[in-house]
Amino acid sequence: MASLSRIRQLLLGAPLDPLSPTVRQHIALAAFIAWVGLGADGLSSSAYGPEEAFKALGTHAHLGLYLAVATAFTVFIISLAYNQVIELFPTGGGGYRVATSLIGPRAGLVSGAALIVDYVLTIAISVASGVDAIFSLITPAAQPWKLVTELMVVVILLWLNLRGMKESIKILLPIFLGFVVTHVFILLYGIGSHASSLPALVPDTLNETSKLASDIGWLATISLFLRAYSLGGATYTGIEAVSNNVQTLAEPRVHTGQLTMFYMAVSLAVTAGGIILLYLLWNAAPVEGKTLNAVAFGKIIANLGWHESASTALLVATLAFEGGLLLVAANTGFLGGPSVLSNMAADSWLPHQFRYLSTRLVTQNGLLIMGFAAFGILLWSGGLVDLLAVLYSINVFLTFSMSLLGLCIYWWKHRAMDRRWSHRIVLSGVGFMVTSSILMVTIVEKFGEGGWVTVMITGLVVTVCLFINRHYAATKMKLKQVDEVFSAQLCEPVANPPPLDRSAPTAVFLVGSSRGGGIHTLLWVQRLFPGHFRNFLFITSRAVDARSYGGAEQLESLKEGIESSLSFYVNYCHTNGLPSESRYALGTDRADELVRLAKVVQDDYPESVFFTSKLVFTNENWINRLLHNQTALAIQRRLHLEGMQMFILPMKI
Repeated sequence: MASLSRIRQLLLGAPLDPLSPTVRQHIALAAFIAWVGLGADGLSSSAYGPEEAFKALGTHAHLGLYLAVATAFTVFIISLAYNQVIELFPTGGGGYRVATSLIGPRAGLVSGAALIVDYVLTIAISVASGVDAIFSLITPAAQPWKLVTELMVVVILLWLNLRGMKESIKILLPIFLGFVVTHVFILLYGIGSHASSLPALVPDTLNETSKLASDIGWLATISLFLRAYSLGGATYTGIEAVSNNVQTLAEPRVHTGQLTMFYMAVSLAVTAGGIILLYLLWNAAPVEGKTLNAVAFGKIIANLGWHESASTALLVATLAFEGGLLLVAANTGFLGGPSVLSNMAADSWLPHQFRYLSTRLVTQNGLLIMGFAAFGILLWSGGLVDLLAVLYSINVFLTFSMSLLGLCIYWWKHRAMDRRWSHRIVLSGVGFMVTSSILMVTIVEKFGEGGWVTVMITGLVVTVCLFINRHYAATKMKLKQVDEVFSAQLCEPVANPPPLDRSAPTAVFLVGSSRGGGIHTLLWVQRLFPGHFRNFLFITSRAVDARSYGGAEQLESLKEGIESSLSFYVNYCHTNGLPSESRYALGTDRADELVRLAKVVQDDYPESVFFTSKLVFTNENWINRLLHNQTALAIQRRLHLEGMQMFILPMKI
């Protein structure tokens, strides 16, 4: 065990203390770092989103000017709308929390399931696209190794994130900065070198548009533009990442989140809109085996007049950073996916284990699921970007649309309480119309090409979540009935409670959130050992999970809940003339903290015997074992190895 612990610490780093304010301050993301970690997905979409939209215009490239303006405008509209999400939900959750709170739990479930599938595909398509871009720069003989490389990249990203969110972002920071520097240079030169022709661009575009409309009609012209605009919808992916992860940001979180969103909106609007403008100004046309970015950038760099080797080096560096940024964007899936999983687990749509933090204060179970799922998708698809792009195309705008609809509902309901409601509902409404229209066009265009697979997978996730939630609800209802029996009893503080005798036999109860479970165990012990025990101690531990680690307020709320729960047991014993006290511990691993606390109690009360209860289901199966943490059995084994006595008593439900 000790050797495994050392290996784990070597690979993942030393454990962090979740209760230390300095640790929280260290791992919280400032706006710039958050922009790198959470904005890379959006910014990387400029590598393929604008290209898809521009190619859809066909021979009518002059419409690209409208496309550039509409793209930049849409980025800002969606970003401003999501600023409201950050303000209204500062503990994170993004699209899932918005749909749950403002539309309903079932809407939240659909949004959350769509986000989970979307983030898995974010990892898969970003890794596949990035490796494709990098392999296009090397010899074709290396192509058979492409899929193996993609799988290795997923494993490396998973390992980096298991070490800690901030650590993974810092390692990928140089790639992000390299992309920004090279692309800003090319955008400035590419547009600036055509400065003399820019004043004539607008009237020329208007004239060509009028001519096209006279040939095919205004309806056909508008339809052509809207189709191209919708097919470029991948440009807006990743905008929701900040609102999903507000709880990971540095204080003040709302301000940091909105500043991060501003960085993301400006960088994406300028890059995506600017690249479309470059296509138009430099007459970029598709070339077999090259991306449209590679064609346009090649023309621009050739125009610099540099030596051929220097021009080639700059083009290779630019495209390499573009491919590298796609790998950075894959990391957004590892940041956003586990956050959605933890929020859904907190609402009992998923196993509660997805809420728990590791020793490095990341949601380890969620990271593993995202990594394994992306690994499987890449194996199944063979890393084909075209196939993955089809799978990726629907869920993004489903979540956007549900979030923006939720905001419209919220501002309409609060129109009498907030003077800002009018312009905010207009902003949300415009965003909803944009995203829902893109969603409908995408479904029509992509459903038959494989989009149905995404719908099927998302539906399967929803079905599994409904089953899990129903099981948890049934179990909770049975425990509630037991709790109500004991909660009805008078358990007020006693003025002169009976004194404790540390040398006397002591019954120590490991209790959880169910009052009925704790009292059930106490009554069992009194029946089994009548008059034997003189002291009755109640100990518990709680995992500082993804929700409670959202800030000092959440931690204080967690502590208050624990103290209130333990005081019930102590008051119950005092009322019945039994000496009693309670203790608790907080940490990332509930079992570790309980074992540590039990050792302290054993030192203070040498004649201690430990007791707890375990839920026993009529139909025991692997699903019950998965959904209900087997903490009692794990603790019993560890205490027995320490020479401490512990009994597990059954509680049938």
